[in-house]
Amino acid sequence: MTAAELVALLTARGQTLGCAESLTGGLLTDAIVQVPGASRVLMGGIVAYDEGRKQTLLGVSAQALERYTAVSAQVACEMALGARRVLAVDYAVSTTGYAGPDGADVGLVYVAYAGPDGVRAREHRFAGDRGEIRRQAVAAALALLAENI
Repeated sequence: MTAAELVALLTARGQTLGCAESLTGGLLTDAIVQVPGASRVLMGGIVAYDEGRKQTLLGVSAQALERYTAVSAQVACEMALGARRVLAVDYAVSTTGYAGPDGADVGLVYVAYAGPDGVRAREHRFAGDRGEIRRQAVAAALALLAENI
């Protein structure tokens, strides 16, 4: 599903969306904002790059960050749930991962969905440079929304 298709679907249903981003740093929210009429459905996006901001802005628990790390399915789910609550939306999506350029886990990305039917996360292993990994994470977040809305 493209961002335009997502906006059209949510507009037709009268539903709202919010984003919580870490590694994508606003790219996901921007992809949606690029669509004319996005203001009818997109209520906001929160970029919480720092672990402390994940806690204070999105309500991610210190226990999840300590036990699983910021790049985990558990934290991605807590980010999505936090965005849904804070932004008061029908659906929320989150992104967290390692885009590099260094480290053993470069390309490890989690995206999560939160909606009226629950929360779920998906793990991805992307290849490419930092920009490519971030763009793939945006596409994965949109795909997860398409599967669940």
